[in-house]
Amino acid sequence: MEQILKEKNIFINCKEEDKEAIIRRIGEIFYREGCTTEKYTAAMLEKESLMNTYIGNSIAIPHGIESSRGEVLKSCIVVMIFPEGTDWNGEKAKIVIGIAGTGNDHINILSNIACVLSDEEAVSRVIESDRATVMKIFGCND
Repeated sequence: MEQILKEKNIFINCKEEDKEAIIRRIGEIFYREGCTTEKYTAAMLEKESLMNTYIGNSIAIPHGIESSRGEVLKSCIVVMIFPEGTDWNGEKAKIVIGIAGTGNDHINILSNIACVLSDEEAVSRVIESDRATVMKIFGCND
């Protein structure tokens, strides 16, 4: 996870905003970091129109459709924390984790997220943490 999650790509104390705007911002970060092509943002928006990426436990994980795998140049995640929550298809997402994964990284990233954020206490700990602590929680900078 250390090469995939960078401290500068963790955004804490975010204010509620439109889901599409959040996905677009994540896509811009992926592109700026050299993780994806510009087309990946459209693929994330398409995925969201086909399937709700809210997975429960106050977590949403926007990512691209299967056919967009070629738009991912290197694996990367962006973490956005909304302490008050933000609307995600009628649910309140407090943690939004954008995913761009190459090869098997996509599955490994999802597995790591599931392990790290397996219960409400873990979610609360992330929401209340600073960037450095979020890095440690996700297994970076041990």
